[in-house]
Amino acid sequence: MRDLAEGVARFQRDVFPAKEGLFARLAGQHSPHTLFIGCSDARVVPELITGSEPGELFVVRTAGNLVPAHGPCPDGVAASVEYAVAVLGVREVVVCGHSACGAMTALAQRHDLSGTQAIADWLRHADASRARTARDGDVAELVRHNVLAQLANLTTHPSVARALAQRTLTLHGWVYDIPTGRVDVLAPTGRPAALTS
Repeated sequence: MRDLAEGVARFQRDVFPAKEGLFARLAGQHSPHTLFIGCSDARVVPELITGSEPGELFVVRTAGNLVPAHGPCPDGVAASVEYAVAVLGVREVVVCGHSACGAMTALAQRHDLSGTQAIADWLRHADASRARTARDGDVAELVRHNVLAQLANLTTHPSVARALAQRTLTLHGWVYDIPTGRVDVLAPTGRPAALTS
């Protein structure tokens, strides 16, 4: 906890004063351009990876960057997606997987999750990803297929389907490689290509 308190002190002393004007604007305005759906993994920091300022990304983080398909019982992910798309009017959605993902590793290597029922239940949202992965144990392939499957799940959400039909929203699939910093953009086939500006 001490590290966090020291971080807050540094933020208040060094960062906030340098960005005081930005925070003053953000106090009355919330208009991010992108919904970024990433993994809860502490090594994956969307704002750092994208070089974004506060207020530019609406971030949803879940274990395995999973997005449940739209269903009759709304959840926190569905509510966040709907808010970002229908209320805030984001124009882009990124689903970002990453190398060495613990959730995808557990699935690819068929870890025993019987003692962690909530995790096992949550990871069922990746069943389609597992079905598309040809080789058991191939974490990298599962990560790629999972990003594509979660993009497909997103299209089942009414706010997303509506915005796609109106051509006001674009979906993107990325995979971030932790040791190299590389970000690959996935084509619908699942083949990666390096992200270029």
